[in-house]
Amino acid sequence: NGQMRMVEIPGSERVIRADLCFLALGFTGPEQPLAEAFGVDIDRSGNYQALYEHVEGDFRTSNPKVFAAGDCRRGQSLVVWAIREGRDAAAAVDRFLASEAHGGQESKPMQNGAH
Repeated sequence: NGQMRMVEIPGSERVIRADLCFLALGFTGPEQPLAEAFGVDIDRSGNYQALYEHVEGDFRTSNPKVFAAGDCRRGQSLVVWAIREGRDAAAAVDRFLASEAHGGQESKPMQNGAH
């Protein structure tokens, strides 16, 4: 039928050590085993539950070190919304990482998004 079908290839697994990992899940939707592994709550639609109300803590999931934006947070939508959320989530992650470096005090964004 021409539809893509992903097939697991036995023996192709590998471990990649990383300090930070970004996952772009696209239209296949959020992976439930991944949510379980990282302790991320899901909503009634099966999306990763994360606040997005232009307040401190936006995009954080129930695991405070896991952020969700775009399709995995809101479901399938327009790419422009994913781009906007991606930018806003990047700023939220930047503030979080800066706060970790400064003992948990989140920095407030300045004009034009600079810190």
